[in-house]
Amino acid sequence: MGYEVVGTWRQVVHWGPVMAISTTLTISYVTIKCLIMLWPPFDSLAAFLNLIMFLGCMVMILGNFFMAVFKGPGFVPFGWKPENAEHIKSMQFCDCCQGYKAPRSHHCRKCERCVMKMDHHCPWINTCCGHLNQANFCLFLFFAVCGCILALCVLLPSIYKSVYFDHYVRSGQEEGLVYLERPVMLVIMFSVGLSIGALIAISVLFYMQMKIILKNQTGIEGWIIDKAHDRERGETEGPFVYPYNLGWYQNLRQVFTLSMRPRSDGYIWDLVEGCNQYTLTEEQLKQKAEKRERSELYIVERPYSGYLFPCSKGLRVACCIPCTDEPRIRLTPGDTVRVTRWKKRWLYGTKVSADKNTCLDSQGKNRIRGWFPRVCAKELAAADQKIDDKKDV
Repeated sequence: MGYEVVGTWRQVVHWGPVMAISTTLTISYVTIKCLIMLWPPFDSLAAFLNLIMFLGCMVMILGNFFMAVFKGPGFVPFGWKPENAEHIKSMQFCDCCQGYKAPRSHHCRKCERCVMKMDHHCPWINTCCGHLNQANFCLFLFFAVCGCILALCVLLPSIYKSVYFDHYVRSGQEEGLVYLERPVMLVIMFSVGLSIGALIAISVLFYMQMKIILKNQTGIEGWIIDKAHDRERGETEGPFVYPYNLGWYQNLRQVFTLSMRPRSDGYIWDLVEGCNQYTLTEEQLKQKAEKRERSELYIVERPYSGYLFPCSKGLRVACCIPCTDEPRIRLTPGDTVRVTRWKKRWLYGTKVSADKNTCLDSQGKNRIRGWFPRVCAKELAAADQKIDDKKDV
């Protein structure tokens, strides 16, 4: 068994990492500039240690950021299958990767790979947060929060002292004077806004990450657990037990280690007593089977371009788009879609071919699925009835 690490310098050439790095360097530069004036590092040991602490924080931010990018989450190799053929019946097959999904792995449509212990695809690191890089990602968030707090503790007093610079000079104060020219002042005020916005957003994300780590879950697994508790279980099925929650301390040790490598190899996991490696996967298979049973075929009657705001389909449709980053699907009249999710004005489904098999894209990889306006399609049974009524007339 093995995994692939595919992070390269190309991962950084993307708007997400560029913005993250630019924001970090901008805040760091103006903070150090102000810090040297506000608390000159060579005037006292405390001021020197303060500067070293801030520089160390910046090193940890950038170091863990690049480690999260270049290590990647860990990808299941294309065409992978378990060594024991009997385990295949308990596993999901990925049409895109043409292989079986290892336990806790999920396919990311943006990475176009099956990701080990996938939590989410993060645009700021231009890859998924998953098995191999979750610890570095969390440390990046932690030190980013610390860095924003330290930066605000320097920038806000610096702005105050710069505004009242003349007052401090007239009063005879010579230490800790901060003089900022107007262009520099504008950059610092902009950096304060960046720091406050980043502090709020990153704190929320760090809280969410630590919450799921303490439960040994991912965001995706949280949805599966919720559906498992809501699903009607057969007479032979007992209550669902999540197999990976070992207690908060052991859960932390699964992710954070001295070597910064997770304890699991991504295929075999430590389990709660009474569970097996495929307990969660088997639950997913049952949920997907029920999902297929609930699905309905729709026939497309009006074309849809896939635009985010389809004003031609009505103002209510354009204003009530699904709040998700999932794709929209381009449709032409006559297409058939297997719908699995319903909203008041939107439907989510997968295009199917004439023989009702799932369609793939032009490269034969990804299933063509996404959201589309409800007004563009009719349920197949209703559409057939409409045709029969016209024939009778």
